[in-house]
Amino acid sequence: MNSITKIGIIICDRYHCCAGGKCLKAMKNREGAFSIYADTEVELVGFTTCDGCPGGNIEYAGEEMVKNGATVIHLATGMVVGYPPCPSISTFKTFLEKRYEVKVVVGTHPIPKKYFDMHMHLGTWKHPEWKPLIAPTSCNEETRAIYD
Repeated sequence: MNSITKIGIIICDRYHCCAGGKCLKAMKNREGAFSIYADTEVELVGFTTCDGCPGGNIEYAGEEMVKNGATVIHLATGMVVGYPPCPSISTFKTFLEKRYEVKVVVGTHPIPKKYFDMHMHLGTWKHPEWKPLIAPTSCNEETRAIYD
């Protein structure tokens, strides 16, 4: 591993009791959106919620994570797999990138198969705007099944 990338993770407040197990497993295994760090050591410098709709904690969380050295902020997979997915995810991404000049990645762990299948059935992600948002965590069916 050549360098250290410090990251922050912001999760959807609907999952505020989440212990981060899937995110941390994926970070350790370099799966899902963490596959971009295949040759890089990562350090988690922040993990918090958005504080619920409409994302009242996004500004503070981004600032704190960047102060802690984050160069990348991940908007957790829960934001794209919830029912409904986060309606503000694109706004959060754009805001954090512009305000803090930090890279923002949508997703953490691979989308669990049960969520992937249901959203495909419901047509949730049919709009072209969703394609790049789910791409980092879509993975293959075998990997998605591991995260069910």
